[in-house]
Amino acid sequence: MVTLYILRTSNNSFYVGVTNNLDHRIARHKAGTGAEFTKRNKVEKCVYTEKFDTLLQARYRETQIKGWSRLKKENLIKFGKPFIT
Repeated sequence: MVTLYILRTSNNSFYVGVTNNLDHRIARHKAGTGAEFTKRNKVEKCVYTEKFDTLLQARYRETQIKGWSRLKKENLIKFGKPFIT
């Protein structure tokens, strides 16, 4: 099982990633040993997750979400769907 996740940072930015061990990956982000973005922007919390059977499916969704506007990401987090196209 592969998890897509969205983190909210202290400056209210979003970070979108994929992992097969969510707890471990979030701990690495919070410790500053995750991605470059989360080294520079302190992680506050995980605000959204989706589960996938394959890494390919999760990466496709990650790329899709990363291309979205902030409003669309906020709607996904709040309502479970983006509402706008």
